[in-house]
Amino acid sequence: MAKSNDTTRNKTNASAPQDGSTPPAQHVWLAGLGAMAKAQEQGSKAIEALVNDGLAFQRKSQAEAQQRLQEATERLSHMASDFGQQATGRVDKLEHLFEDRVAKALHRLGMPTLLDIQTLNGRVAQLEAQLAALQPKSASKAASTTVTPRTTTAGKTVKAKPQANMAAKRPKKSV
Repeated sequence: MAKSNDTTRNKTNASAPQDGSTPPAQHVWLAGLGAMAKAQEQGSKAIEALVNDGLAFQRKSQAEAQQRLQEATERLSHMASDFGQQATGRVDKLEHLFEDRVAKALHRLGMPTLLDIQTLNGRVAQLEAQLAALQPKSASKAASTTVTPRTTTAGKTVKAKPQANMAAKRPKKSV
């Protein structure tokens, strides 16, 4: 009976740690064994909980990253739009400056402006209308068959003066 008592005593002593006489290394060892036992009991539940927490964190971080990417994209597109508007404004200013300088240079050379040419074309058309009104109707029919159209620099076609009638109205030079 002594043996069975010793065996029971050893089991009791092994399962209940002694606070004062047990060295710290043995406490650590026993804590590790206890953690391993709990991990075996609740291992699958703990892993599932950790996986779920990890998935939730991943979704949250992806949503945050997506939002920041969208904000950055909006800021960059706004900056690009502003840059494009500034560049367009500067190009327009440069274009106007160039046009003004070319116009001044042409004016110094005595070249007529587009407005001058348009004014002259209007005046020529007005004079041709007055001339046509002064000529007899039969002469205007004959003149209309010999008229050749003339195109101006503005792209408008202006009726040319009849060649035959002009020669007839010119005074002949005497030799």
